[in-house]
Amino acid sequence: MGDVTKTLELKLVDPNAHKEHKLRETRDTYQRALQAAFAAGCDTQAAANDVVVEYDLSGYAKNALKQYVPQLHNSYDADELHDDHPVRFTNEGLQLDHQPQNAIEWYVKIPHHEDYHLWIPARANPEQREWLEALYADDAETGESRLFERDGTWYLHITATRDVEDESEASADERTPIGVDIGEASLVTVCHRDDSGSPVRPRLWADDGKAVRRLRKTYFTAKRRLQQRGSERIAASYGDALWDRIDDIFHRVTREVVEYAKSVENPVLVLEDLTDIRENIDYGEYMNRRLHGWGFAKLHAQIRYKAAESGIPVATVNPRNTSKTCHACGEHGFRPRQATFRCSNDGCWVGEYQADVNGAINIADRYRSGESHRRSDRNSGQKAGDDDSATDGASLTGPQDSHADAETQQETRGPYAS
Repeated sequence: MGDVTKTLELKLVDPNAHKEHKLRETRDTYQRALQAAFAAGCDTQAAANDVVVEYDLSGYAKNALKQYVPQLHNSYDADELHDDHPVRFTNEGLQLDHQPQNAIEWYVKIPHHEDYHLWIPARANPEQREWLEALYADDAETGESRLFERDGTWYLHITATRDVEDESEASADERTPIGVDIGEASLVTVCHRDDSGSPVRPRLWADDGKAVRRLRKTYFTAKRRLQQRGSERIAASYGDALWDRIDDIFHRVTREVVEYAKSVENPVLVLEDLTDIRENIDYGEYMNRRLHGWGFAKLHAQIRYKAAESGIPVATVNPRNTSKTCHACGEHGFRPRQATFRCSNDGCWVGEYQADVNGAINIADRYRSGESHRRSDRNSGQKAGDDDSATDGASLTGPQDSHADAETQQETRGPYAS
């Protein structure tokens, strides 16, 4: 394991006229401050500070300028600067949000000036998904970020550093697929087959599933009562504390999932891939509930980046009917109870089986069938302070091009629509 640093690439998605104006304003002001500090010969941070402090920029941009101008002065062999230097922000200025259930998953906060920020949806380089998820969960170290425009499109590049182990050199055929089922009865269930094809060592995090369901129920009940009393701020504060407790459970469980994988020879963790079905396929009430639940996507995200940190590959498979198919005979079955799967084939030895373990085995078997694909090989298509966009999807507080435009984009993009 060693430190690896990478530049993560985000493309800002169609900022409206107001946000486009603010981005250009930020860039132009930054360029003027940069030119002024360079022309003044600032070769120390103190000297640069005396110049840039007068400009209407966020502290994150000013601090980046104070660090950058002295370096630039000592290394830039020219009498004047070009006007294409990106806007730089120190590491504290970056803020991401992730809404995996939305068509556009990522949102980034761009500092404008001291009291105003822009939340803008962004598309990520699909090969860097695990890195962004690690950055969002504070399991990677954020460095400087750079904002620039190219051919009418805005981009943000983020420097990130984290510990990463090299993956083993085993081929796909040599790997042991471990099915990972995110369920209702059990928060997470993992299982794999031995050399003879028999399911072995299933592990279920059923108690953690109960704990999360209890916390969620407590939250929604309390929120409804507090909102009826008009106590919106108390409801939000109370909810944050409960979500933090749920997040702690998620982090512990996903660490334990990766530890389980480490105990298996040449493992590959196999997840259900729900990326393409958000907009195109209706899998019924059960799958749709899982698909749109924030917990499902968040658990997947944490498993992916923690596995990457440990050098364990992750594959994804089509989720269709993994919960309805018998892992022994392939016939469809049903669930008489949430935790029980019953095979409809009278000649099958299974009869009744633990439903989440059955699903995990089916997920692993999809990898063996050759239909899996690495997440990074696919093509893919947020906490606020005094910002211009809502963070909970309830409303949009920032200026919009028009009321109709705001409503339309809110429905299609999610809570941070421009």
